[in-house]
Amino acid sequence: MPSVSRLERSSKIKDMNNFAFTKTNYILLAIGMAIVIVGLILMAGEGSHEGVFNADIFSARRIKVAPLVSLAGFVFIMVAIMYKSKAERKNIENKKD
Repeated sequence: MPSVSRLERSSKIKDMNNFAFTKTNYILLAIGMAIVIVGLILMAGEGSHEGVFNADIFSARRIKVAPLVSLAGFVFIMVAIMYKSKAERKNIENKKD
């Protein structure tokens, strides 16, 4: 079994630290996607058929609440993409100096 030198291991660790997203970003992205899915579920429902009119398609839940929930989910996803923890911000500031 070939041995891995310390230099190779440290370079692999450095590569893992250079990911664009952290675990927190992925968790926030999943929460944002769940919010969008909830908004889409709120929009779903029975529609009108050819011979029968269903006034429920114009309910406040489908026209006002559900689109706002979906929009909030998309905004949350954008925030999750741009989120950096305090430690990451300090590291970036220290590298600039």
